[in-house]
Amino acid sequence: MKRYYVFLVSILLLALLIIWIGPQQMWDVIKTANPWLILLAVGIHLFVVWIRSLRWGYIINQPWEFKKNFIVKTIGLFAGNFSPMRTAGEVLNAVAGKKINGITLSEGLSAGLTERFFDGVIVAVLLILCAFLLPKVRLIAIMGVLASLGLLVVIYLINWREDTSLWIYHRIHSILRFLPISEEVVENFYLKFTEGLRSMIEYTKTFSSFKNLLVVFLFTAVSWLLECVRLYVVFVAFNVEINFVAIIIIFLLANIIGIVSALPGGIGSIELSLTGLFVLFGISSALGGSIALVDRLASFWVVTALGIIFCSYYAQDILEEIKEYTLGLKSSKKD
Repeated sequence: MKRYYVFLVSILLLALLIIWIGPQQMWDVIKTANPWLILLAVGIHLFVVWIRSLRWGYIINQPWEFKKNFIVKTIGLFAGNFSPMRTAGEVLNAVAGKKINGITLSEGLSAGLTERFFDGVIVAVLLILCAFLLPKVRLIAIMGVLASLGLLVVIYLINWREDTSLWIYHRIHSILRFLPISEEVVENFYLKFTEGLRSMIEYTKTFSSFKNLLVVFLFTAVSWLLECVRLYVVFVAFNVEINFVAIIIIFLLANIIGIVSALPGGIGSIELSLTGLFVLFGISSALGGSIALVDRLASFWVVTALGIIFCSYYAQDILEEIKEYTLGLKSSKKD
């Protein structure tokens, strides 16, 4: 029931944004946008997803499986869009990867966490550069850098350090014992999860050569910069001139706020933060809010629509895999 309240908060935030600006005023602004440039922004975002699917394929050693990788990555992005802090993205990515790419769940989780780690690296690097180039938001940028570095430390400890990741899970496992779950299920989960953690970290270490990590870094940098280009194209569609450095820092900060808000996909919080940051750079609230909503339509909601299509086709297989790893734990001792 709690998740419905969270979605309600997101919807309320979007409603507040539209009411604050005025629905008619916002629609009047949106009608002035160049539709061909909006379509270009959609195309750029789909290309970003393709770049991220190339990154996924490279990590799991299936770089030429373009169709499979694109489907798996879209499913993962879709799942992340509707989970707090996008936490379900890596899990569904791994499950879809097992069914579609034929990899192990551990490899999929390792690849997902590696992707998330380098996303954090790029965000931190870009924010540091922008903090020097744009004094107006230096303090906010530094706070974003600190948040990114904190996330990097956590992912590193889980994905590269077996002793630390097992220590973290042991703390969680001690809490599971107090939940209304049978002891057999808890113990089976412990065996399966710790074994999975060790396999995941082993795969991460075998992949972590300088060459491999450099390639992943480059894929990640290109994808983030192209997302900023997409937002810049949306600005051009509304015939608004803005410094590209400002675009980078606004986009990154809005995404960090969306993650910290813990709302599914940052719905509501990202739109509000984008609008507020646009206003900070001298753009009117009506224009800023319209740009924010159109950009999210060209990115978030387009991927969501594709994710629904792909998930509806693979739903049964993915659901069976989840059942096998969770509900099936109780019978794993008998097998």
